[in-house]
Order: sequence, then structure tokens, then C-alpha cells
Amino acid sequence: MKKTVLIVEDEHILREISKDYFLDAGCDVLEASDGAEAIDLFENFSIDLIILDIMMPKLDGWSVCKRIREKSVVPIIILTARSDEEDTLLGFELGADDYVTKPYSPRVLLARAKRLLASHSHTPNKKDYLLTSQHIEVNLQSHSIKVDGKHIALTHTEFEILTYLMMNKNIVITREQLINQVWGYEYAGDDRTINTHMRNLRNKLGTSAKQIKTMVRAGYKFEEKS
Repeated sequence: MKKTVLIVEDEHILREISKDYFLDAGCDVLEASDGAEAIDLFENFSIDLIILDIMMPKLDGWSVCKRIREKSVVPIIILTARSDEEDTLLGFELGADDYVTKPYSPRVLLARAKRLLASHSHTPNKKDYLLTSQHIEVNLQSHSIKVDGKHIALTHTEFEILTYLMMNKNIVITREQLINQVWGYEYAGDDRTINTHMRNLRNKLGTSAKQIKTMVRAGYKFEEKS
């Protein structure tokens, strides 16, 4: 089945270059030149992945990301200038799954998009679809999370991190192992990016699960770099 990618970019040339790469990869592509148009397309079409620029007219990328996350866990890759580290971190806090810095290689963007699409659509064997530990229940088939019986909304990347930790019970997971498993490419970010994802995950689980202590008692550990 073809995947539909929404490219949200106000620079026409950049948008067209990225579009050509995704079309060549067999994807259907929708285009938006501003945030308001992006929201309209998102609400009226079935979209599998969003490429989202930060600085746009009418509605910026932060606002678009926040509004989409209120309704969907569709994977989102944000586009940001190399010097805008705070923009990148804010994007993660609002629910983005990955980022690509400008100027960027369309091939790199496509590679990251393919990995997100593949992992997001993967359906495990029925016998393996449920992971549980004390207050936390992860359904790999429906990509849903319950904490203390209540549904918790996670981004795609947060879901991947939690799943990996739960599959490696009682094992100390290094930062490098987590990066290789979740991102699957040579990571170009810094420690703050990883820390932001982990903090967001802890905060979301902690809203109903007696803080992150639940995971610690279950044996899940994340080894910080010294």
C-alpha cells in the first residue's frame, strides 16, 4: 500500500525537490506552503508522515505540530536551521519524532522518513503484541499505551523508546544502543535531544503511574553518559 507524505514547506524549490524524491520512492505526496494549509490537508486526508518546516506564514511549525498531536500520533519530522537548537528541542517537546537540519540532503530526509514509516506500520505476530509491567501495558498491534488502566498518548519516537526498554527488562541500556535501535542511522544530534525525549516520556508516564519509579522497580534502566 502506498504511503502518503505531507510536505509542509514555504520555499517552493525545497518543497519540489523533496517531493520528487518521495514520488520516486513510490509515495503519494501532498504539499502545503503554510501552516494553515497543512492543518486543512491533515484534517481532510489520510496521512502517514509529515515533513514540517518550522518558520512558515499564517501558522508556524510549532503550532501545527501541537494541533496535530492533539488528534494523532502520525510521525512528524521537523525541518530546522542548524543554529536553532532551541527550536529543535521545542519541536520534540511538542511531539515531533525526528528532525533534519537545513541545508539538508533529500536522500537523508528520505532515509529517515522510510525508517519512521516502516517502524510505524510494523505489525508483530499476534502472540507477541502485548507487553506488560506492573502499571504499564503496551499494545504493539494498536500502538496504544495504558498506565494504571488509562490510555496515554505517546509520539511515535516515545513509543519506540518505551517498547525497547520494556523488551529489555533488567538490562542496562546505553545511550548508543537506544540511538541505534530507535533512530537506526548515524545520529547527528546532541545529548539534549535524547534527554528531551526521555524527559517527555517520564512526564507522560508519571501522570498516572507513580512517576518513573514504576519502571525502575521493574528493572528498566537508562545509563547516562558520564
